[in-house]
Amino acid sequence: MLKIIVLLPLVLSLIWVGYLKVNQYSLADGKQGFKYIFIFSSVVALFFTFMYFVTQ
Repeated sequence: MLKIIVLLPLVLSLIWVGYLKVNQYSLADGKQGFKYIFIFSSVVALFFTFMYFVTQ
């Protein structure tokens, strides 16, 4: 389970970097997207952590 929580932001960030490069944007232009990826990944991690403790 920990692998999924760690890989999710990494994979999403790589996809986002690829999108930025294909469309010729700089990483600074995509800064807001990285924030959204971090927030989304944090919410998913908190949800799975909560569910892990609830179902123990």
